[in-house]
Amino acid sequence: MTTDQVLDQAANLLTPWAAETTRPEPNRLDAVITRENLLNAVKALREARWGYMTTITGLDLGVEAGQLEALYHFCHNAAVITLRVRIPRDDAQVPSLCGLIPSATLPEREFSELLGVTVVDTPDPAHLFLPDDWPNDAYPLRKDFVLPAEM
Repeated sequence: MTTDQVLDQAANLLTPWAAETTRPEPNRLDAVITRENLLNAVKALREARWGYMTTITGLDLGVEAGQLEALYHFCHNAAVITLRVRIPRDDAQVPSLCGLIPSATLPEREFSELLGVTVVDTPDPAHLFLPDDWPNDAYPLRKDFVLPAEM
């Protein structure tokens, strides 16, 4: 299969759950998914044996926008899919993928502690990089982050 065919296959798998899909660059597919549909979309990719999850990243769209974006990246050879999940800053939570992808625990922990998104039902919510005494409401990857004075 060509990369375009692989991406077409992924787009078809995600159709029931994606509000929108785009091809921002060659070899890439972005699918906008609600957090309520995230597990179903990932399950569809897993059941079809479509590639593997590489990481979870995130964006802070700013205080004014009131949203964060969780980005779940999957690869199949040269093809890359990004599941884009927008979440409100004041209700920053997503479901854990660990029930479907056990190795998601490390990227979930990193994503949670650095961007301040609660990953519901993750098996290990402990800090991964930040010290245990790090302030609970200080998230280094948020645009409004200010290093606490006492640090």
